[in-house]
Amino acid sequence: MRIDERIAQHHGGLSPQERKAAATLLEHLDDLATYRAAELAALAGVSKATMSRLFRSLGFADFDEVREHLRALRTAGEPRRVDGSPDLAVHAAAEGDAIIRAVHQPALAQAARVLAGAGRLLVVGWRNSHPVALHLRQQLVQARSSVTLAPLPGQVMGEELADLGRGDAVVVLGFRRRPRGFAEFLEAACATGATVVLVADPTALPLAGRVDVWVECPVQSGLAFDSYAAAMSVVSVLADGVLSGRGRPARERVGAISRTYDLLGEVEA
Repeated sequence: MRIDERIAQHHGGLSPQERKAAATLLEHLDDLATYRAAELAALAGVSKATMSRLFRSLGFADFDEVREHLRALRTAGEPRRVDGSPDLAVHAAAEGDAIIRAVHQPALAQAARVLAGAGRLLVVGWRNSHPVALHLRQQLVQARSSVTLAPLPGQVMGEELADLGRGDAVVVLGFRRRPRGFAEFLEAACATGATVVLVADPTALPLAGRVDVWVECPVQSGLAFDSYAAAMSVVSVLADGVLSGRGRPARERVGAISRTYDLLGEVEA
């Protein structure tokens, strides 16, 4: 259970002083790990012994265990500040390292070949993965036809898989805090006979064996929210690979699309 859930569960059994301490914890959940236990006690106006009793009442051995609990929540994808004020230079360097790791993997070239050669191509992404899926579809449709995005508003997935078969492909963006039923969707996609590519963060590694191509893409950040810089770079590499892989037909399609933009006046000069 998360720390706020533990406080709610045990609140009735806490002493008045422990309740004061618990209220302070709730007020500072986003930056709790930046304090020392003594500082939290002072903020709450209680003794250090009272704060220690509260931690034990909530099932934590000490404040270090509370810190680890908060880090575990962040690792699971919950937006939460755990390291104090961010060092943006360190953040930028970490972003660069994540992009390098993401784009220098052999699986990307394999995935690009799959996306270039598929008959029909379904791009799938829920929640935080949906904007990445939307961008991937928008890039791919410049270079090839028959690229569909799912789910769309008001849409379920069954009908999207019904027409797929051998020779088609499904590329699934599955970054952490995935919806319930994600693994079952992968199984259903594989059962169609289409080639399934999974692009996801390392928390999806247990699912890698269920798909044909696994592309690992980190999103972990030192900031409160996950970063999709590496994911967007992966999209660029995949789209570039598809454009290159499809050769002259892709280049002719790009030209035709640009002429249509001009005809309709859809893009500024």
